[in-house]
Amino acid sequence: MSDVKVLHRVIRRLASWSVWSFFTEIHVIGEENVPKDGPIVVCATHHNMMLDPAVLSVAFPYARILNYWSKASLFANPVLKYVLLSSGNIPVDRKSKDRQVLFKGTFEALSKGSAVALFPEGTSYTEPRIMQVKDGAAWSALEYAKWLQSHPDVPQDDVVIVPVSIVYTNKSKYRSSVVMEFGTPITMKDYKEQFFSEVEGASRAAVKRLTRAIETELIQTTINAPDWDTLYAARMARDLLWEGDNTINLDDFVIISQTLVDLFATPASKLNTTAVKRNLLEYYSLLQSTHLTNNELSGLPLPRSLDPKRPTPLPGRLRTLAFLISDTLRALVILPFFVFPLIVHTPVYVVGRLGARLVEDEEETQAQNKVIFGLLFLLLAYPSAFFFLWALFMYTPVGALLAASTVYLLIIYHNTMINGYYQNARRLVAAWRVLVGVWAPKRLEFPTTVLSQYTTPIVPPVNPWVDRPKVPVPSAADLQPSEPPVATRPKRRAPSRRIMRHLLRARVEAVRALAGFFDQLERGGSNKSVRASVHLAHRFRGWVDDVKAEASTDAASDPTAAAPAPESVGWRNPAEVISFLRKRGAKIPSSGVHVEGEWAALSSDPEVEDGTPVEEKDEMVWVPSSVKE
Repeated sequence: MSDVKVLHRVIRRLASWSVWSFFTEIHVIGEENVPKDGPIVVCATHHNMMLDPAVLSVAFPYARILNYWSKASLFANPVLKYVLLSSGNIPVDRKSKDRQVLFKGTFEALSKGSAVALFPEGTSYTEPRIMQVKDGAAWSALEYAKWLQSHPDVPQDDVVIVPVSIVYTNKSKYRSSVVMEFGTPITMKDYKEQFFSEVEGASRAAVKRLTRAIETELIQTTINAPDWDTLYAARMARDLLWEGDNTINLDDFVIISQTLVDLFATPASKLNTTAVKRNLLEYYSLLQSTHLTNNELSGLPLPRSLDPKRPTPLPGRLRTLAFLISDTLRALVILPFFVFPLIVHTPVYVVGRLGARLVEDEEETQAQNKVIFGLLFLLLAYPSAFFFLWALFMYTPVGALLAASTVYLLIIYHNTMINGYYQNARRLVAAWRVLVGVWAPKRLEFPTTVLSQYTTPIVPPVNPWVDRPKVPVPSAADLQPSEPPVATRPKRRAPSRRIMRHLLRARVEAVRALAGFFDQLERGGSNKSVRASVHLAHRFRGWVDDVKAEASTDAASDPTAAAPAPESVGWRNPAEVISFLRKRGAKIPSSGVHVEGEWAALSSDPEVEDGTPVEEKDEMVWVPSSVKE
């Protein structure tokens, strides 16, 4: 029977309040792959700092208590040892070279049928793909199998490794969602014989095989792109294909995202993705710079009668403006019903945002700071609200009950109202920002030379704790003097009045380029092929080619190293990909598609490159070359 672990249950309850108040939903897939009892090692992806263990513990199937690794030295103090054990931590003696000693605390937990959770990537990081999976999980599982042989008095149940991917729809955004998918459980039966072998290097080879199996499961349930541009282009395409109320079923979120990543990772020799990626990336970057989303822009009523350069009778223009005014009034009507919980929680939002600004260069830490700073403030705000209400009830026992009930209902009411009100408020602010931007004098617009700093997506800084392929050290002859790097200012929020027309133009170009891209795919039919992750190629009746992998620098210097295994490359049929996307709700645009607010983009000055300006009446419409084919 497992320990009670009182502190773990308390921490998990606090974590659940924080997680459910920050995220809209934690969607669990593959719950049937998790054993209800027995020893398991849970191997989870780790891309969002302390929120990863919080999400994992809160939503883990059957409410199983998870035990996490901690430094063995922390358990020296008896009081701290009780706190750590009660909160679900087990000691790991990293100084020991004997793995039976290293994993002693792990073995004791597993022998009781407990669940041990760890993050085999070794650190939390923000990258476009899984960068590393280390051997610690594999060593602990196989060493436990060896430990069982010398401890016949404990239940001889082999450990099962349960891979789990935690994917965030937007890991730093308030009211986003989480997809937690459990992969196929991995047993030790295919690895124990080799691990127990006396042949030199056999144990390590078995560990490497098991690590690769874990990595394969994690890759199949996450989104992996070759570079940031491909990932950002796929995100932007996803937002354009599923906009407005047409949301993606979270069961399909990862597989749809990976399909789009593969589409834009297709080599240029197979598919011309260069032009459409450029347009998607420009629009994506401008949205980042303005702190707007495509969903907010797509839902705005922006008819042509709002065009300040179009002669429109005043009553007609007023009727159009009435759309925005009515939305504003509706928001104000709802506000009184929301004002008290909003006042109580406003400091929480402010403190959370300030916490995120402390780590602007660390996306994997922003949500953590928002949650922690917000939680700490709520731990002050809710008791203060309780004592304030209790004072109104003269500190009576009945008053205490009424005050506690009122605070509880306040929390429930706030969480119920926040989703709709938060999105409506953002859309309303976006509407007025767009209106100010398109009605502002044209002389206030950013010229192309200034705009360029806002049209390149921000790439997260390199994480020093992530292992990367080694590159040869250049010789002295290769080192040439170069000019010093140009100092650049950090990107900041762009004023609406100076960038809005550029943003709307970029949206028109992105939609039209995407339409031309899919038209190109459909015209190619079965004569073309698009890139696919190997597991998706197998799943959707594609095909897989084996490409000879190049030997690494380390392998080249080691004559005893084994030859690199062939690299598998998957492919899918374009018609099947388009059908797949449409069946899951994608609204694929066609050439000549009308874009809401298109008129507002016409007066901006696009940078002429690979396209032809076409006159429409007395104004200019920009048509990308990918659409003109």
